[in-house]
Amino acid sequence: MDRDTARALLALHLLLAVYSLAGVCGKLAAGRPFLSLPFCLWYGGALVLLGLYALGWQQVIKRLPLTAAYASKAVTVIWGILWGALLFHEEITAGKLAGAMLIAAGVLLFSRGEGAGDHG
Repeated sequence: MDRDTARALLALHLLLAVYSLAGVCGKLAAGRPFLSLPFCLWYGGALVLLGLYALGWQQVIKRLPLTAAYASKAVTVIWGILWGALLFHEEITAGKLAGAMLIAAGVLLFSRGEGAGDHG
């Protein structure tokens, strides 16, 4: 894997963390009265994060094959487990860990697969 591809993959995974934080904002908005100031702030935060993600996504897919970028989106499940535990005190179970490891292994295998670094 060349240096530019590695940087694009790192940018992609940071972008996916931002994308997953939009879900956190959505969950926090859902716990507030509809159209209250806290609801609007959390919901607005989710929209801002999704906008940043969309702009970054366009840059990433110029540098990576679309199949590799889409396969990597599965890691948002791992981010969800992490945010759930850290921010909402949700339990991390053996099943969640096994699923996260399976997802990480699949993304790793796919991204290392022959042709994953080729641009169409």
